[in-house]
Amino acid sequence: MNIHIIGGGNLGVAIAIGLANFSKGNQITITRRNTAQIQHLSQNGINVSSNNIENIDKADLIILTIKPYQIDTVLNEILPHISNKIIASAVSGVSLETLQQKTKGAHPIVRIMPNIAAQFAESATCISFSEQNKEAGEQVVSLFNHLGTAIVIEEKLMDAATVLGACGTAYALRYIRASMQAGIEIGFDAQTALAIASQTAKGAAKMALEEKIHPEQLIDRVTTPQGCTIVGLNEMEHRGFSSALIRGIKTSLQKIKE
Repeated sequence: MNIHIIGGGNLGVAIAIGLANFSKGNQITITRRNTAQIQHLSQNGINVSSNNIENIDKADLIILTIKPYQIDTVLNEILPHISNKIIASAVSGVSLETLQQKTKGAHPIVRIMPNIAAQFAESATCISFSEQNKEAGEQVVSLFNHLGTAIVIEEKLMDAATVLGACGTAYALRYIRASMQAGIEIGFDAQTALAIASQTAKGAAKMALEEKIHPEQLIDRVTTPQGCTIVGLNEMEHRGFSSALIRGIKTSLQKIKE
């Protein structure tokens, strides 16, 4: 596909690198007003431009990775130059209905919510589309399956998907940071503690993904009566580990809905 990414921030860059490395054969353009920070992407065969409409008429898919307040400006800029293009929007809080209205129904619209792990083909991407745009939606699903997992959800869950799948990256990294800090306190140097904490989190996630069972069943395999694991888990729960995480996720969702 000829893919045009508008918005060369962290997410746009992650998608561009992921597509270049894990979905071969695509022609990728990414735009940003100041291209100095993304010029290195040209080494991956990615076309870097400060002009949102450069060759956009040749695109099969346009991916919007911009801020919500930029949506009208960008659409007003590009719409006169395109016809019947798939537009995949990663813009938080902007509904399919709103996008269809803004584009006057002239383009198939798909909402996506990847995360920055797309760069390493490990994104948990959530995708939503209307029945009339099913064919376009399936093309986008197929593309993002190269960048991790691509799950089709109801649009009413897209805000929740942003929190669980995108914000969730930061939450998981905060766990790894805390585990690393504890590792240093109990005797490891920083790099060794980070390596152990990161691989352990990756291994636990792999188990959950592969076995598709409740995490508590996997936890049972690690805990033994009067063992060191269960006392650690109980102390974390006494200190509010699970409730703090749940409250953080719900607070993030409330912020989006505001």
